[in-house]
Amino acid sequence: MAQELVDIYGRRYRVGESDRDLLGRSRGWMMGLSWAAMLAAGLQQYGFAAIAPILTRAHGWTFEQVVLSLGLWTVCQAGVAFPAARLRDRGVLPPAQATLLGAMLCAAGLFTLGNASSLAMVFLGYSVLGGIGTGLVYATCVGTVMRWFPDRTAARVGAVSGAFAYGCVPFVLAAGFWLTVERRALVLDMLAVVVLVVIAACGVLLRDPPPHWWPASPDPRAWALDKARNRSVVANRPAVRHFRPGEVLRSRTALALYAIVMLAAAVLLFDLAYLSTYVASRGGGAVLAAVALSVLAGVTGVGRVLLGWLSDHWGRKRILRLALVAGGVAQFVLLYSGEHRHALGLVVGAALAGLGNGCCYSLLVGLVREYFGEDSALQNFGVLYSAKAAGAVLGIGLAVSSYGFVAAGLLSLAGALLAGRLSQPGRPQLLPVKVSRWAA
Repeated sequence: MAQELVDIYGRRYRVGESDRDLLGRSRGWMMGLSWAAMLAAGLQQYGFAAIAPILTRAHGWTFEQVVLSLGLWTVCQAGVAFPAARLRDRGVLPPAQATLLGAMLCAAGLFTLGNASSLAMVFLGYSVLGGIGTGLVYATCVGTVMRWFPDRTAARVGAVSGAFAYGCVPFVLAAGFWLTVERRALVLDMLAVVVLVVIAACGVLLRDPPPHWWPASPDPRAWALDKARNRSVVANRPAVRHFRPGEVLRSRTALALYAIVMLAAAVLLFDLAYLSTYVASRGGGAVLAAVALSVLAGVTGVGRVLLGWLSDHWGRKRILRLALVAGGVAQFVLLYSGEHRHALGLVVGAALAGLGNGCCYSLLVGLVREYFGEDSALQNFGVLYSAKAAGAVLGIGLAVSSYGFVAAGLLSLAGALLAGRLSQPGRPQLLPVKVSRWAA
């Protein structure tokens, strides 16, 4: 029989129902479905840079015009996260329905890229419809993993969100060798069908557990205190209380996190938009450009898994700072390597950029839970994830700037400095005790 427990931090747990009782199989099934859906959905973001040169050659559009469509896509993708979470929490948009709708819109975005003959069609079909569809899939899959893995959230969300990045690597590599203007429609139409089938087939099976559900083991109250089995207890203190989205918006910590996400997103989107063009313009050619872009996406995906695990052991705030520093250093490595035509340096810089700014989103999930509690964790994540939309505007500005790499590097390092000042809202700060020099 299901019952509700409360631990010393005020967190509630619904126990007495196993994942097999609720699903008829392991909860790993929900993670596998979410992973596969994210693998297909990420193509529109991380694969766009491989498609952009084809669009410019096919229609004579400028780099600035094509990149603007990616910026608008990002605004729509990030902007839908909070509304989707709110509707889901109210029971209006269950995960299966949200993912099915997202699958159709994702397919529409890819079909538009393959067949559009005007920028207006690209903006509507790819940027708006495709962006909203990808945002629905992303928010739904992340939320599903958060709810089914309350005991291992950071590592599992890192694994699923990583698929969003490295899922495009085969396409990017193939595009560097094989994608042409003549083949664009056929390839992207086929990809649209594959993406539709994969996301829809996975999404129709997604289910939510009851609110505050906890797996059969470990015991939640022991888990909250067991520093040997739950290393995150030492490195990441639970939230002081549970914050609603309106309270989050009034928090200084939330404003700092919003700024950090915005800066990280700006630098990542600048790299995605400009890296392949920059490498090709420095004599690297289409093949090296595809390799560098694949390394950026691949390391972003794998790095999310690695940094999720490290953040459990060393603390999310510390890992976030290190990631942002790595992302900042990467911009200067890319600039130097490109100007001096060092192919290996370009690949190393792309790897550092992926390990840095590309991994911040998976850390955000854990930070939201540990700063603002778990009752509205998905909605609060959506509020802060929307900073990616503001970052898109800044990132596109960097991509058309003459000093993009320098500015991007400084912005990432500024984010690292800001991350060092993060603190849990509501937790009293310890003040140093002033000892009199006359004391014995």
